[in-house]
Amino acid sequence: MDPAAALFTALVLAGGALLTGVRVLFEYERGVVFRLGKLTRAKGPGLIFLVPFGIDRLRKMDLRIVALDIAPQDTITKDNVSVRVNAVVYFRVADPTKAVIEIEDYYFATSQLAQTTLRSVIGQSELDELLAERERINEVVRRIIDEGTDPWGIDVTGVEIKDIDLPKEMKRAMAKQAEAERERRAKVINASGEYQASAKLAEAAEIIEQFPVAMQLRFLQTVSEVAVENNSTTLFPIPIDLFAPFVGEGREASPEARRRALAAATEAMASSSLPGSTEGEVLPSSSPSEVLAGVTKRMLADASTESAVTGTKPEEGDEEVPESEAAGSDEKR
Repeated sequence: MDPAAALFTALVLAGGALLTGVRVLFEYERGVVFRLGKLTRAKGPGLIFLVPFGIDRLRKMDLRIVALDIAPQDTITKDNVSVRVNAVVYFRVADPTKAVIEIEDYYFATSQLAQTTLRSVIGQSELDELLAERERINEVVRRIIDEGTDPWGIDVTGVEIKDIDLPKEMKRAMAKQAEAERERRAKVINASGEYQASAKLAEAAEIIEQFPVAMQLRFLQTVSEVAVENNSTTLFPIPIDLFAPFVGEGREASPEARRRALAAATEAMASSSLPGSTEGEVLPSSSPSEVLAGVTKRMLADASTESAVTGTKPEEGDEEVPESEAAGSDEKR
């Protein structure tokens, strides 16, 4: 064989071998190199050389963040409510060597660990916590998954619960609870408004009490407000005090008022005309009984005179009563 041809053949084979040992890795990739089955180190990024003829073998690892969708999980919360939860896990390969050596399929293993952790955490939480404290539950799930995948060279960057599916009965119960809570808040706000309005009305009443004219001004203002609208209603403000004598119960006369009324009646009876007295003359009297006896005597005398003029006799019941008997009957009274 020609030595030149042999040299050329050797150079071609050497060049081909060198070309087969050249690898190019992107910035987000790393290459784990095995030499004769033994781990050497992780290489990359950029241009790397491998020993040809199968002596060095390369396994590429992607260092970008992976979004792992967790399938919906049916579980029961701490307060015995059946829920259906699904979430998403964000993780990346932090150590390519461990991801190749320590675990066969880090993607599948991380998915299974995320599912079991999600069910466990939700089973230890109540429904109200699951709905109101979702951020805290996300952090708890992320921390547990990160601790579990740390020996594999996996770094979990985040966990987000996407949806919480509740039974229809629970949704109706929660809707009723929310409606009752809104009604309670509305009543509290209404009561607070009434309290503030009553306080302002009390202050206004104190001012009107000091200035009674303000009530008349308020009446006029109300009438003017009513008259603004196009209606045929006319309002006349009438003070309530005018109806007090008709509505309120009458008060009993005091002893002083009775005494004055009796004195006035006695004086009026004493000043009336009696037999033998001139018009307008007031006869002295020692007591009201004597005055009553004199008045009775004068009335009987007038009746007798009238009977004589008309020619009629007084009836039996109209006989003249002696003055002494009239006085005695009055004293008995």
